[in-house]
Amino acid sequence: MTTIKSICVFCGSSEGNDIHIEEQAKELGAYLANHDITLVYGAAKIGVMGQVAQASLDHKGKVIGVIPEFLKLKEVVHLGLTELITNENMHQRKMTMQEISDGFITLPGGFGTLEELFEIITWSQLGLHQKPIGLLNINGFYDDLLKMLEHMVRRGFLKMENYELLIVDTSVEGLIAKMQAYTPQPVPKWLKGDLT
Repeated sequence: MTTIKSICVFCGSSEGNDIHIEEQAKELGAYLANHDITLVYGAAKIGVMGQVAQASLDHKGKVIGVIPEFLKLKEVVHLGLTELITNENMHQRKMTMQEISDGFITLPGGFGTLEELFEIITWSQLGLHQKPIGLLNINGFYDDLLKMLEHMVRRGFLKMENYELLIVDTSVEGLIAKMQAYTPQPVPKWLKGDLT
């Protein structure tokens, strides 16, 4: 069993146009608060990001926002957070998120969300962390992405053990249960931490 006291959530700063995404974003925020799991996220009060954060706060949860200085105006920082951490740049932001989180969940989003997901899973593949990485596939949002990853496995560009680093479920409770049951893979001897 993996002890999870904080989860970093990657998701869009836009709301999208699917009510199911909004509903499950709020469900995730409430679930984290009700289970004393700190939410770590990108600090915005808008989009899916804002929905997760506000739901957690509404249920008396602890919410830590992490944002680089230059994005404070663009992403409209949530001023009611438990804690706000400001970094100099995007890389420092992701490093901070990784350091203070016990696991990661990706909700629907755009380029930035995918970039965060693939960087954190690449760090896991390289042995730089051994934390569970979840993908909440809301209303089939990530079906095509998962097919593409399976295609990469079949074509020999992605090892099955690395594909399996991504934990997928369609429900909040099911996904977090899988993440808590996650057993990290042994880190290859040639890899060492602190190399990011």
